[in-house]
Amino acid sequence: MLVSLLWLTTLPGFGQQIRPPQARPTPAAAPTKGRTSVIYAKGFSIAYVGRCKLVTIRSPFERTTTVTRYLLVPRGMARPAGYPDAHVIATPIRSLVGLSSMHVALAGFLGAEDVVVGLGSFQYASAPKVRQRIAEGKVYAVGQGKELNNEQLVVRHPDLVMATGWPGENLSRFQTLAAAGIPVMINSEWVENTPLARAEWVKVLAVLLNKEDLVNQKFGQVAREYQRLAALGRRATPRPQVVVGMPFKDVWYVPDADSYMAQFLRDAGATYAWDQTKAPQGSLALSFETVAPVALTADYWLHTGSAVSKADMLAQDSRYAVFAPFAKGRVFNNNHRTNAEGSNDYWESGAVRPDLVLADLLRVLHPGLLPAGSLYYYQQLK
Repeated sequence: MLVSLLWLTTLPGFGQQIRPPQARPTPAAAPTKGRTSVIYAKGFSIAYVGRCKLVTIRSPFERTTTVTRYLLVPRGMARPAGYPDAHVIATPIRSLVGLSSMHVALAGFLGAEDVVVGLGSFQYASAPKVRQRIAEGKVYAVGQGKELNNEQLVVRHPDLVMATGWPGENLSRFQTLAAAGIPVMINSEWVENTPLARAEWVKVLAVLLNKEDLVNQKFGQVAREYQRLAALGRRATPRPQVVVGMPFKDVWYVPDADSYMAQFLRDAGATYAWDQTKAPQGSLALSFETVAPVALTADYWLHTGSAVSKADMLAQDSRYAVFAPFAKGRVFNNNHRTNAEGSNDYWESGAVRPDLVLADLLRVLHPGLLPAGSLYYYQQLK
C-alpha cells in the first residue's frame, strides 16, 4: 500500500502558467457544542439525527457516484427506525483496526492512540505511543489486501476496521467481516484535491469517538494556520520551478491538477508543469524523457524517495547529476522523520498537519519568507 501511495503522490513541476488560486471556503459560524461540520472535504458528510449521527462516505472511483452510509448509535441504545441501508456502529468505538498509517495519524491527532488495537502492518506506524503499544503487545498485525487475516479479526472482533479506498475495490471484499458483524469503513482521503480537505477526514474518527469539540478546536487551528501560510506563499515572488519525485519501474508518476499535492505546490508559491493537466485517477504516468527537460532547468527537486544523500540518488541513475537542482545542491527530501523501523512520519502525521508541511515548503522554496526555523518533515540532501 505504501508504494502505491508514494507513486500517487510524487510531484514534478516546471514553468507553465499557474492556474489562479482556488477560492477558499468560508468557515461557518462557531459549531454547536458536541457537533462538527464538514467545510473542505468532498468525500464524506456528517449529519446529526436525534441522538445518532449519520456519516456518508462517497466513493470517487465509479462512473456514477455511490455512497455508503453509517448510522452511529450510542452504545446500548437500540437501532432507531430509518436508514435501512446504513451500517450500524456503536459509539464511542473502543477498538479500531487501521489498515493505513493515515488511520494512526487520525487517532494521534485526537489523542486516542489507545483505541488502536490492530494495524495492517507494524512497519509503517510512526506515532511513539502506538509504537509503544506495539512493543507491549497491545496491537496486533492483521495484514492487508489479499493477506488480510479475517480469522484473526473475527476472533478479536474490533468495534471498527478502517480501510483505504482504491479503484475497483469496495465493501464486497470484506464480506467475511460483515457476516461476523464487524463494521468496515472505507476512507479515500488521498483523493481529496486540497490538503485541508484531506486532513479534515480526522472528523470522521472524531464523531466515532464523540470528540467533536476537540476536533473543532484542533482542526480549526490547523486550518487557520494553513490559510495564513498559503496567503504568504501565493503572494511570494519569484515562483521557483520544481521537479518532484523519482521514477518507479521506469515510470515517473506525477499528480494531476486536481490533486491535493498540486495544491500544496500552488500554496507554496511554486511553478508546476502539470498544473493544468488532469488524469482520471489523479496521477499522470510519464516517461523519464518527458520529465527530464523539466528537471534539467528546475530550481528545486523535492521528494526523492528513500534517498538520504545525493550519492544514494546517483546510485540509482547517474543521469541525475546533470539536473540543475542536483548540481546546485537544491535537493530536499520529505523523509527527515523516518524511524528505525523505516516508517516515514510525513505519510502519517503529515496528512493531518498540512500546516507543518506547507511551512517546510515555504522555508525550502522561499528562504527568508518565514522566521528562522528548522525543517520538520524535510531535509536537504548532501
